[in-house]
Amino acid sequence: MRQLAYAIAAGFISFMPFAAQAQDAAAGEKVFLQCRTCHQVGETAKNAVGPALNGLFDGRKAGTQPGYTYSAAYKTLDKVWSEENFRVYIKDPRGVTPGTKMIYPGLKEDARITDLIAYLKQFGPDGKKK
Repeated sequence: MRQLAYAIAAGFISFMPFAAQAQDAAAGEKVFLQCRTCHQVGETAKNAVGPALNGLFDGRKAGTQPGYTYSAAYKTLDKVWSEENFRVYIKDPRGVTPGTKMIYPGLKEDARITDLIAYLKQFGPDGKKK
């Protein structure tokens, strides 16, 4: 009977929401290496092919990074970045926002997305680590 209880508990844990997953900013930094081709974070971050991502989860409205020229698809968005909508977006950027300039095919693994979010959340709007 005890083994059945453990099996049921393990099953429930596997279906817990993403927020319950451990976040690993160091692992997220490694995931960000593929993003770095187009995006920057940190105190010296600048807009590049894509906008700088400082302060992404600090109430930042999509399509509003100063000095970056967004596609028409982004100029019309009425979205504030959150962990939840970023998770959906990063899996399929072009599917979520047709017409975006972002050509990245998407990050599919939930654990890697969780780690990437942990890494990005370290950077405030000024690029300093919190």
